[in-house]
Amino acid sequence: MTTRSTAPTLKPSREGVNNGRATESPVPWPNSGSVISRDGTTIGYGQVGRGPGLVVLHGTMSSAYNHHELAQALADTYTVYVPDRRGRGRSGQFGPGYGLRSEVEDLDALLAATEASQVFGVSSGGIIALEAALTLPNARRIAVFEPPLFPDTGLPIRILRNFDSLMAEGRLARALVMAMKEAQMGPAFFRAMPAWLTERLTGLMLAQEDRKGSGAYVSMHELAPTLHYDFQLVAEASGRIEHFKAIHAEVHLLGGSRSPAYLKRALATLETLVPRSTRIELSGLDHAASWNSDRGGRPGPVAAAIRQMLSSR
Repeated sequence: MTTRSTAPTLKPSREGVNNGRATESPVPWPNSGSVISRDGTTIGYGQVGRGPGLVVLHGTMSSAYNHHELAQALADTYTVYVPDRRGRGRSGQFGPGYGLRSEVEDLDALLAATEASQVFGVSSGGIIALEAALTLPNARRIAVFEPPLFPDTGLPIRILRNFDSLMAEGRLARALVMAMKEAQMGPAFFRAMPAWLTERLTGLMLAQEDRKGSGAYVSMHELAPTLHYDFQLVAEASGRIEHFKAIHAEVHLLGGSRSPAYLKRALATLETLVPRSTRIELSGLDHAASWNSDRGGRPGPVAAAIRQMLSSR
């Protein structure tokens, strides 16, 4: 069934909407704007470059600005649109009935308004991109970076419940550490540390951000509650990877050699299932590869791989 947005609007602006209020965006995009999704939610985005349209969907614990350098690296080839997904930055909140369908409708509104037909999705953004390839006719070429698809829903549901419990107790640092360790996110050395040490370091990082601010980035305090919704997406998509074999669009699969084994297995499974798929593994890179360099990423090699994949026939 095709998901379509109603009355998409393209509004060039340097303001965003969050929690129902207009806010001045600190993000240094050359251009920015917003679209209205099917349920009335505003989705703000940054825009850079010229050429065919390419939408970049960020993943967990990030916003559009985490991919500012990637967008700049692709700007000589594409007009790059980088939205803040719901609950972040210039976009509206998740709303009742939120789920994977909501995210696909948000993407649909942006594709319709910009006439872009190519999507690069990172992590949970990759899950959205894959679902869009199933349901949106205007999502014709898809590239994904390590969508966290588990064989069943057991682990993501357990992480979601434990995260919600810790957040309800006000134990933010422990909730973040638990989620990252259970989902095997973050650098390998971080995952190898004992939980008490990573919790203490995370608490110090949160306190430092409170004192100094987060600059153009959405703060960790603001991003933390969005983990609930990202794990909700992962739980919704896990255990049903077989249904992606019905994708007829081009799908390009990208990952890092230093990423967790379960992410590599998901890519390998998708490669066997999706009829029109290609796969590249980037040597020496991990799950944060597409992020800005000051957040541990290496966007240059990722941009080169995207350009190579999307230009192939």
